[in-house]
Amino acid sequence: MTSEQVARYLQDHPEFFDQYADLLALVTIPDPHSGRAISISERQLISLRDKVRSLETKMSELISFGEENDAISDKVHVLSLALISALSVSAVTRAVYSHLGGAFAVPHVALRVWGVGDGADANGVEFDSVTDAVQAFASGLPRPSCGLTGTHEALAWFGSAATGLRSIAQVPLRHPNGNCFGLLVMASEDQHRFYPELGTLYIERIGEMVSTALLRVML
Repeated sequence: MTSEQVARYLQDHPEFFDQYADLLALVTIPDPHSGRAISISERQLISLRDKVRSLETKMSELISFGEENDAISDKVHVLSLALISALSVSAVTRAVYSHLGGAFAVPHVALRVWGVGDGADANGVEFDSVTDAVQAFASGLPRPSCGLTGTHEALAWFGSAATGLRSIAQVPLRHPNGNCFGLLVMASEDQHRFYPELGTLYIERIGEMVSTALLRVML
């Protein structure tokens, strides 16, 4: 009889150990940690303790993720209040730079807008000319892009700091109809800050908020 047949027999006949209860006390198996011989009941306790420790670790991770998400949500909320309160283009851009560079601790932030805003308030660096390649790249983004991918032309917006950047997040700014009118870029010297697999839900929400705030004061 093979070990597989023995295992199948015990699974199919759970009453076996009811009939041979004394056998449980006689059978010993190796301790998975020390290697010493222990009873089946002891082995079950060890297995249960291991499972409890694993569950405690997973629970701790979930709590940590939850706390991190709560903290990010609070920062997004504060940024949204600042954008709602902004009554001019310059006030919106100040809110973007101060909150992303402050609470979110993003080292480098750049913003470019095209095709909207031709008033006196539209005279900042945010309205500098942008190439067709950048506009096409931003328009083609279905969602924020993270990692050093796509057009690197936006890196030039950071001047001398560009050579040290190792990760960027590029966020398209859109009209309600979906047309792209700008690009928000966040960059860092840390290659793990905006990595390709990073979840972009909050970054996408920030892009929507900035888009809405800019359109409100420009149109």
